Amino acid sequence: MSGVWLFNNKGVARLISNPTKESFELQEPTRSGSATAPGARRKILVYVPTNQVITSYVELEQRFNELGWVRYYPRKPKPDLIQFHRSHNSIHLISLPKNFAHLKCHHLYDIVVKNHSSFQVRDCSPSV
Repeated sequence: MSGVWLFNNKGVARLISNPTKESFELQEPTRSGSATAPGARRKILVYVPTNQVITSYVELEQRFNELGWVRYYPRKPKPDLIQFHRSHNSIHLISLPKNFAHLKCHHLYDIVVKNHSSFQVRDCSPSV
């Protein structure tokens, strides 16, 4: 049997054969977490020099501009993406969903890997 086993807070399991984001969202969350990782802690992006939690694209783009990143406008734009690059000569590109609320961990870590001294991904504390 392949798939994803989900356990509720009473230890009862159920198998989801072909998991999708929607199949996780149908279940009542037992603990805080994202739709794709029940019980996992939410992650936040932090701008290290000022210890600022990045909460919008306005803030992120301001920090990117300070670090030399600029918006990238491809010839064939993808309507669901915002892209940033270092320069026209650089191969470094960061692609993010147009809606800031749809940022996932892999997007946050892509930002960190390409700006390792300026950003960190942290677990969200309950007060944030």
